Amino acid sequence: MEKYTLKNGIKTIIKKNKNTPRTAIVMYVKLNKDETKYGLYYLFSRMLLKGTKKYSSEDIANILDENAIDISVDKKADYIRFKLLCLNEDVNKGLEILQEIIENSTFDDIDKEIIKIKGEFQADLDSAKIKAQDEYYRTIFKNHTYGIGRNEILEQIDSITKEDLKSVYDEIKYKSQKNIAIVSDFDKEEIIKLLENHLNGIKSEEKEEFKRTSAEALESNRVSIIKKEDANQAQIFQGWQFPSIYSKDYPTILLLNTILGSSGLSSRLFLELREKQGLAYTVRSVFESFMLSSHFFVYIATEPKNIKTSLNGFKTEIDKIMKEIISDEELENAKNNAIGKRQFYTETNLLEAILRGYYEFLDLGWDYEEKLINSLKSVTKEDIIKIAKKYFSTPNALCILAPEKYIKEANF
Repeated sequence: MEKYTLKNGIKTIIKKNKNTPRTAIVMYVKLNKDETKYGLYYLFSRMLLKGTKKYSSEDIANILDENAIDISVDKKADYIRFKLLCLNEDVNKGLEILQEIIENSTFDDIDKEIIKIKGEFQADLDSAKIKAQDEYYRTIFKNHTYGIGRNEILEQIDSITKEDLKSVYDEIKYKSQKNIAIVSDFDKEEIIKLLENHLNGIKSEEKEEFKRTSAEALESNRVSIIKKEDANQAQIFQGWQFPSIYSKDYPTILLLNTILGSSGLSSRLFLELREKQGLAYTVRSVFESFMLSSHFFVYIATEPKNIKTSLNGFKTEIDKIMKEIISDEELENAKNNAIGKRQFYTETNLLEAILRGYYEFLDLGWDYEEKLINSLKSVTKEDIIKIAKKYFSTPNALCILAPEKYIKEANF
């Protein structure tokens, strides 16, 4: 892996994987400001593939399809990500289209896309799980952009104008901090020449002021209830604010998550709440790290009559991992599971470009993955119980969706 800074200021990392037929190029654009209107960044990312000065949305779709080129734009909590994947012989064409999208999008038919998004979100909210999950994020990240869900976007998306999108466009093109990761069979000199030819119309401002609002700390437990009379299952989310990837506790938290609920059939929540008690088909834990805050949550979908039993099951397993030293075998299995899964992240050129580029975006360095794996190997049983006590002893956010009758019966 080699580093290079393009003439436009964009820091670039380049990895040559010999004899691979596809080139992967991933660009991260940092979101340094909060949205002025909810859904603005999401709508912006969707509109980038809806037409440019040179091509209509249909033209773009046809060109990509005819040349087996995949270009996508994703809006995440802290960044907008551009992904380009194509055969090596088509990289020039792929970059030409990417350049046109980044530099010359027109944002026509904004009303049409807003109608489409509203339809998708309204359909999403018919799902009890999605409705409850949105409410959970709203609860644990109260008054923060991380807590903005579909309802908030639906309330404001109609007010977003073409001028709003163009304002974001100017920020993205000329000011926002950017970094690029390329994994391919090209030599460094070849790929740099291609990037300089196609991406010289955008800039990266590394000293751009960061104006994002900090996430509000949980000072006490928060509970949010959604009464849904036609719900066949109760949806239960319970979460705690945790430190981010920058914390020295991060490797231990990953293993804690593996042991508790992210390792599928071997996780404690699965074995205890599903296999032994038969409470649910789906039960798991998730650790999600953002730049400004992170969280760890446990989730179950169960019969409404089992709300109290499920909450007690969560408490039992969390209390256990806070108080009882795990066995050598369980720790070793957790390490093998976590490290084994991570090998998937570099299986293809695209996955590796996404991962290495993300670490560069976070200023952790492209080689952070190797450092993380070494740190995972050195985690001890005592580390697990220490970290569990440290963070599970803090206030939590609880969201439950179920018919009112069963919520009352739970009496929590």
